[in-house]
Amino acid sequence: MEEKTTTIDPNTISTVELQQLLLTAVAPRPIALASTVDKNGNVNLSPFSFFNVFSANPPILIFSPARRIKDSTTKHTYENVKEVNEVVINIVNFPMVEQMSLSSTEYKKGINEFTKSGFTPVASDKVKPPRVAEAPISFECIVENVIELGAEGGAGNLIISRVVNIHIRNEYKGNDGNLATEKLDLVARMGGNWYCRAGKDSLFEIPKPIYSKGIGVDALPIHAINSKVLTGNDLGRLGNMAEKPSLESIAKCKKIPEVIAALQTPDSEEKYKKLHSIVKNQLDNTNVEQALSILFCI
Repeated sequence: MEEKTTTIDPNTISTVELQQLLLTAVAPRPIALASTVDKNGNVNLSPFSFFNVFSANPPILIFSPARRIKDSTTKHTYENVKEVNEVVINIVNFPMVEQMSLSSTEYKKGINEFTKSGFTPVASDKVKPPRVAEAPISFECIVENVIELGAEGGAGNLIISRVVNIHIRNEYKGNDGNLATEKLDLVARMGGNWYCRAGKDSLFEIPKPIYSKGIGVDALPIHAINSKVLTGNDLGRLGNMAEKPSLESIAKCKKIPEVIAALQTPDSEEKYKKLHSIVKNQLDNTNVEQALSILFCI
C-alpha cells in the first residue's frame, strides 16, 4: 500500500531545503515593513514575513530578521534596533506590494530604501524611524527585547516590539469608524515568489464558537459523519450549532418535497446521498439551521 504522507526529520535536510519547506507550509504570513534607524540616523526599510501580533495588553508585535543562510550575517534592521531600540511596523496591502518587494533588495548599509522603493517617509510622533505614508496602518514601537535564536545561518532574531502609537489611513475605515477588513486589501507571503491577496471577493466569515457551545460533530447522526457528500467544513459548521433541532423543526423539514423524495428512495446509500446533497445545498445558501434539521429527518 502506497504511503499517504512523507515524514521528514529536519536534521536530515539542508537549511535551505528546510527553510523552503517551512515558508511554503506555514502560510499565508502577514508582512511587517519595518523602518529603523542606526545610531547615526541612517534610515533602513525592509519587509519581514516572520511576523505577527502576540499581545493586546501590552500591545506587542514580534518580527524576526533571520540570519542569512549563506554566511550567517545579520540584517541591517537587526543591527539598527540593537543601536536604536525603536521601529515602525508598516502593514502592507496590494497597492504597495511591488514597492515593498523592491525594498527587500539587499542594498549596502546607508542606502535609504525609502528612496529606492519610492515610498514616502513621514516623521513619526514618538519614535525616530519614519513611517510609510502609503501604508494603510503604521505602528510606532519601542523594541523591548531582542531574542537571538542562534548564531548559524537561518537562525531567527525575535524583535519584541511594544506599540506606542498607531496611524490609520481614514480610507480604510468603515462607517463605524473601525478598520474595515473588506477595504484593507492586505497581502501575505507564501512560499517561493508567491503572495496571496485578501481582497473582498476572497473573504468569508465563520461564526466563532466562543459565543456559544456548539453541539459538536459527534452529536450529528452517524450517517452524516460517514457522508461521502458532506465535507469536514460542512460537518464543522453543523457541529457549531448551539443545539439539536426541535421535533417541530424536523417535522417541517419532512414536508419539503425534495426531502420527501429523498426519504422515499429505496436504496439506503442513495437515500443518504440525496439527503446529504440537499443539506449541502442548504449550507451553501447559509441555511444552517434548516440543514441541521434535514439531517435529523432520518
